[in-house]
Amino acid sequence: MIITKTPFRISFVGGGSDLEKFYAHSQGAVLSTTINQFMYISSHRFWDEEIIVAKYSKTEMVKNIDTMKHPILREVLKKFNISGALEISSNADIGAGTGLGSSSSFTVGLLHNLYTILGKFVTKKQLAEEACDIEINRLQEPIGKQDQYAAAFGGLNVFRFESSGEVIVEPIHLPKETYKTLQDNLLMYYLGTQRSASKILAEQKRNLKLTNNLNILQEMVALVWELRDILYKGNLDQFGKILHRNWILKQKLASKISTTDTDALYDMALKNGATGGKVLGAGGGGFFLFYCPREKQKKLRKALAAFRELKFKFENEGSKLIYVGDEYLEHWA
Repeated sequence: MIITKTPFRISFVGGGSDLEKFYAHSQGAVLSTTINQFMYISSHRFWDEEIIVAKYSKTEMVKNIDTMKHPILREVLKKFNISGALEISSNADIGAGTGLGSSSSFTVGLLHNLYTILGKFVTKKQLAEEACDIEINRLQEPIGKQDQYAAAFGGLNVFRFESSGEVIVEPIHLPKETYKTLQDNLLMYYLGTQRSASKILAEQKRNLKLTNNLNILQEMVALVWELRDILYKGNLDQFGKILHRNWILKQKLASKISTTDTDALYDMALKNGATGGKVLGAGGGGFFLFYCPREKQKKLRKALAAFRELKFKFENEGSKLIYVGDEYLEHWA
């Protein structure tokens, strides 16, 4: 058996600028971090040489890869030309459609796992690039590149998206005290609704034809550099205010990014100690992230007691192998 462990991410500012329709004309950038919530992919040899078994929210047993219903599994298995004698299972700390980049974590972890089966070393950059190819090019999902790179590299980073398609990874190295304070001042709440990011992102992608939306995304990219600078200066009092400015801009990109319920929740949070926040992912549901100084968190937690809080810590390793069975070690020997 082989098991890979791939983190989910939270994106702070710049989301949407990782779409090709934007960065082909103007440099995109996103500032994000991975957290200690993970996608686990396990694989082992199946006894039937002609069967592939896939276990996720459903179970599939197929002889022909083309008949597999799970699109990412189908395309990745086709890429590796795997035709049978394999069982793949996935387990996640948090369900899909919650704004934490789970689909890309699944793709990165699956690629990592299958390369290990073949006994091939693969770099973080290669994992990210190939995950982008699977999701964006082969499956034509209306998504950007930030989630794949975050899952593969891990940590607190700025990702720059160049017009050539290249992605530049800039790790942010902070003093331990600043890093800990930032982590401690972030609270995340589940809105109770899972949603499809594709529909919201598809609308956002279409809207990039509008000059106004291009200008909005350029403003959001500018916030990436502003947020990076205040992190290096240790001026965390400004962190929530920049999140707030980013959230106001993001809501203008597509009609379903925010709802009446999310607006009411956000207003309540601001009145009870939060200085800023945003819905994670494409919007419309999932998790809401707030920046709130520790001395005000008791009041905020009381105000949001009806919602489920997800406690988390930052993660800095990216996708990794956590188990390789003896049968594979013997194969490589």
